[in-house]
Amino acid sequence: MTDRSIQRIAVLGAGAWGTALAQGAIRAGRRTVLWARSADVAAAINQRQANPAYLPGIALDPTLKATTDLAETADADALILAAPAQHTKALASALPRTDRPLVIAAKGFEAATGRLMTELVAEAQPDAPLAVLSGPSFAAEMARGLPTAVTLACANPTLGRALVDGLGHRTFRPYWVDDLTGVQIGGAVKNVLAIASGVVMGRGLGENARAALITRGLAELMRLGAVLGARPKTLMGLSGLGDLMLTAGSLASRNTSLGDALGRGEDLADILGARRSVTEGVHTAAAVTALADRHGIDMPVCAAVDGILNRGMTIEEAIGALLDRPFKAEEGGGLTGPAGLG
Repeated sequence: MTDRSIQRIAVLGAGAWGTALAQGAIRAGRRTVLWARSADVAAAINQRQANPAYLPGIALDPTLKATTDLAETADADALILAAPAQHTKALASALPRTDRPLVIAAKGFEAATGRLMTELVAEAQPDAPLAVLSGPSFAAEMARGLPTAVTLACANPTLGRALVDGLGHRTFRPYWVDDLTGVQIGGAVKNVLAIASGVVMGRGLGENARAALITRGLAELMRLGAVLGARPKTLMGLSGLGDLMLTAGSLASRNTSLGDALGRGEDLADILGARRSVTEGVHTAAAVTALADRHGIDMPVCAAVDGILNRGMTIEEAIGALLDRPFKAEEGGGLTGPAGLG
């Protein structure tokens, strides 16, 4: 496969990220169709060149066409699955069986099983070569054409480089790796850590505390990655450390802003009820904690988030559990040293 074969792109999922990816594909010179589950969203894109439900205030390219018919995506040279993580398996299953490349743009584990998105999509589409797109990328900034760099993971180097050439352009720069596991772990766990960062912000615990929490959270991410077969250099790249820096450092992140609201005393159900977009970390926290327990990995920050979201733990109890942990050696951000160090 050469870059000339990636000329037609279908993006499945017209939320903020899917719409931004479709806008980016057009900037890369590709013929692009965007599949939307909602007829209202598709109509707004086609008639007004806008997606006010998910990207308010951003003008979309007039050549971007949206559809609610999955059949209209069948002739694409590559398909990007941009539905939320918990809907990715159903979306892949709804597609007619294909041997076209499927690029997974969701960030998360399957909540019920802890499985990676690639495992789920491979079951539904066994003939399709898979890739994963992840990294520090706020959808609104990318849709506006602001510079964005991400990681594109694909086991086949020829296909990986073709996808990079097909999707990349001056302000959207994908970097190819072959570590699909590492890219997915980084994108999933950072959402949980971002909720913790937001709690620290909302509770007014200070920037010292937030920097410490993010750094120790990175150590947790590295420990889980080591057990699941991720490469440390992947987790220290755009799809791990880079995405964590962006997501955990800004209230523009849905995960950080949710944590901030929790830290200020708001109720989780009320926060989620006021949102249209999915906050992935809410669904991922329990799966991450279950994976850590299954493999005997100490992940206290992620466990604290899971406790707050799913186990009736108060924020005071979660903070106390972290602050009362015994002093231990630092293992260099999780790159080396015993897996049980907290």
